[in-house]
Amino acid sequence: MGVLERVDTICAQHTDERELRVAVLTELRSAIPFDAFAWLSTDPVTCVGSSPVAEVPVISDLPRMIGAKYRSKVNRWTSLAPCVPATLVSSLGNDWSGRDTWCSMLSEYGIRDVVSVVLSDPAGCWGFIDLWRRAGPFDPDESHLLGALSRLVIPALRQAQLRTFEMPSLLDRDGPAVLLLTDDLAIVGQTGRSEHYMSALLPAEAGRAAIPAAAFNVAAQLLALEAGVDDLPAQARVHVPGRSWMTTSAARITPGTLPNGSTIAVTIEPTPPAERASLYARIAGLTGREADVLNAVVAGYDSRNAARILTISEHTLQDHLKSIFAKTHTTSRRQLTARATGATT
Repeated sequence: MGVLERVDTICAQHTDERELRVAVLTELRSAIPFDAFAWLSTDPVTCVGSSPVAEVPVISDLPRMIGAKYRSKVNRWTSLAPCVPATLVSSLGNDWSGRDTWCSMLSEYGIRDVVSVVLSDPAGCWGFIDLWRRAGPFDPDESHLLGALSRLVIPALRQAQLRTFEMPSLLDRDGPAVLLLTDDLAIVGQTGRSEHYMSALLPAEAGRAAIPAAAFNVAAQLLALEAGVDDLPAQARVHVPGRSWMTTSAARITPGTLPNGSTIAVTIEPTPPAERASLYARIAGLTGREADVLNAVVAGYDSRNAARILTISEHTLQDHLKSIFAKTHTTSRRQLTARATGATT
């Protein structure tokens, strides 16, 4: 059995998105040698990273590394073709240490090449993978295998994310969590709930503080936006295990209004029901018309009024509903609404 067949089996066996990535990476490493890696899940619309699985050379350099990655235009996941890997050597040649801060950091670590692939399809961007190697460049066969693997994994990642909508959405009465960061992504202040969310998103070893990777990523996107790297918002939706879908956002603080040099505020708060329903439709792969029907169901319209508003027949509406139920693995409007919005049944 080849690596793609084994990955296909892994995709069928794992229902947890993070566990799926870890298992695939283990299999991938047996076929493509690499020394370090980063596999981030991303918001499908903003492309901002939220939940990483990674091994990096120097963990203390992580904030600087994330900031540099977001500000670099070299093989950036927002500009690569879907599931078509690109390497630094093929893009820049063998001498790229002074290209930008990101490339210079890689050279500091002794990295000779990085192969990158974006996991995206017509519905959105679901993540990206960077594999780092010290021994030498990745060859075309390795890149081809990584591309084939990425196409295989995307549907499984989306199904794993879809399953998170089946989990109870716990009501959070404590308001948003807030972290204060400098432009170097150093955390200089945070509310009590922040540690709870960060621990749930990226569990740390016993006795160690959680790594606020989600906050680093959204703040780094704000810096990239300000630098003109792209025009995507500094925001990402992410499922917090044991809680619900949450939205992380970064915004610039007015200079001089807070001490300790903090200039970026990152907030973490429950994703609003309408926004959650839109994300649900995208992850489930609903068509535009099916998404319209979902919105009508969520709004509480019966079949007659929903059909009238959408200017379709009730028969057509029922056909759309059957398709929606199949794609979302639901059996009733009540169940569909609960999963889409997070409302209790």
